[in-house]
Parts: sequence; structure tokens; C-alpha cells
Amino acid sequence: MTKFQERVFSGVQPTGTLHLGNYLGAIKNFVELQNKYNCVYCVVDQHAITVDQDPKELRSNILEVLASFIAAGVDYKKQIIFQQSSVPAHSQLAWVFNCVSRIGWLNRMTQFKDKAGKNKENVSVGLMVYPNLMAADILAYLATHVPVGDDQKQHLELTRDLAIRFNNTYGDTFIVPKAYQPKTGAKIKSLSDPTKKMDKSSENQKSYILLLDDLNQVKNKIKSAVTDSEAKIYYDVENKPGISNLLTIDAALLKTTIEERVSHYKDMSYQDFKLCVADHIVAALKPIQEKYHALIKDPSLDAILDTGRDQAKMIAH
Repeated sequence: MTKFQERVFSGVQPTGTLHLGNYLGAIKNFVELQNKYNCVYCVVDQHAITVDQDPKELRSNILEVLASFIAAGVDYKKQIIFQQSSVPAHSQLAWVFNCVSRIGWLNRMTQFKDKAGKNKENVSVGLMVYPNLMAADILAYLATHVPVGDDQKQHLELTRDLAIRFNNTYGDTFIVPKAYQPKTGAKIKSLSDPTKKMDKSSENQKSYILLLDDLNQVKNKIKSAVTDSEAKIYYDVENKPGISNLLTIDAALLKTTIEERVSHYKDMSYQDFKLCVADHIVAALKPIQEKYHALIKDPSLDAILDTGRDQAKMIAH
């Protein structure tokens, strides 16, 4: 099997404007992976409804994610991009996996524990069985590789367990997928609290950078990013989480190593360092924003999803 016969599957939830962490941890990798693999990229709207959604807003968000994919460089003419709920195989296979999976496996999912918190008895069943649907997303396409951030590693392990259990019980059916993780940018942290991941649900808008943020606002957010009082630039996640986060962002944007960035910035002041990082973010976001604003007005976005749906159905069926 050559690399061009191998298949990548990944999905992004349509929960509003994507942020820098989504771009560096996922979408930027989508663009690079499409030159090596056959790729299937999915707007996972069924995952989004594990919490309450406004239907009109959800529809708008689906198109926004699609436009962001294309603006960032995903080639919809060569790769498959589609809306999850338009392909029935996802929910059909998810039910099969609900019957193969075990309650104990799902109870161990740390993301479920974090999201449910003390309200475990009152959250939707969908939130608990979410990993089974994710497994169906991946395994329905016989994906060989799945780009995952640190917070999704456990779900991919469950996917692998389900594939192995099904194969052992019913015969060789599913490919057991491997994780793909970039060397840098897998987990971008909050600018205001770099011990936590970047999350646009945060009440502090300075903690995250949206792909569509005003570019002057982007610079101001980086200028106000939490660092420390030592005034030395080096990578140390435990003792210098703010500086380490900015180095990670910069290395991911420039497709280089953190070590190279440390060497480049080691004699700079924090102020100059932040200005450089901000300039690199702006340089990356400006063309994406320009393409996005042209695309989001284009009525052909629906046709792109329709084409992707038809291609995805042929594989999943």
C-alpha cells in the first residue's frame, strides 16, 4: 500500500468561528496532508448537537467552517469535504458501535468527565456516546491515519479498540487507524491562562485569537498575552507556560522547530518577541481572511457540500 492509497479522515465541529488553535492543530495540517494522502474532511454537525444548538445558527456555522477550510488551502476539488449528517452511514455505524462498546470504556473518557462535571446524570446520552460516533466517522472510511490533538488521543484509542474488538468477533472488517500528530502546534494554549487550552468559550476574549479577528486586535491580544517576570526566552512548559505557548505558535506558523525559534529570539526583549509573533500570526491570517470573506458570499458552497456528500456516501456505503 503506497501513501497515496492511504486515507486520512478528520472532522471539525461547526460551533462558530474557528480559532488559532483549530487552525494550527488541525486545518493547517489538513492542507499539508492532502499532498501525501487521500483525504476525507468532515464538518461534524452531529457531534455539535450533543449540546443545544439553534438550527439556523448551526447551518450558518457549517458553511463558515467549509469556507474556512477552503480559505486556508484545503482543495475541495481533489479532497472530499462534506457535512456529517448528510451521510446516514455515520449514525448507522455509530449504533452498531453502541452495541459493541462498553459502558466502562465510555466512563473512562476524561473529556466526558470534564464536560459532564458534577451534572453527569443530566447531560445528554449523546455526550457520553460521542466517542462511538467519532469511531464510526473514522472507520466508515477505512481511514489509515487520523490527525488528533492531545485532547482526542483517548477517543482515537477507543476507535482502535472498537475496530479490533469488531474484527476479532465478526471477521476482518475495519482498518485499525494510526494517530497523526504534528511536531508542533498540536495543542495551543490560552493567551491569558497558558495552563489551559485555547477555547473560544472563555469569557476572556483576550485568551483566544479567532481566524476572523481584526488584525489590529490580533496584535493587541498577543501584546497582552500572559508571560512571566524572568525576561528570558526559552522553552519550559512548566515554569514558562506563556513564553512556551508563544514559541509553539510561532514554530507551527513558520514550519520550523521550537529549538530554532528559541535560538532566534534568545536575546530579544519580551516586547520585541511578542511583536514578531504577532506579525507572523497576522501574515498567516490576512490571506485566509481575504479568501474567506469572498467565499462566504458564494452560493456554490452548498454545491461543494453536495458533491462531497455524494463522494463520501460511495465510500461509506
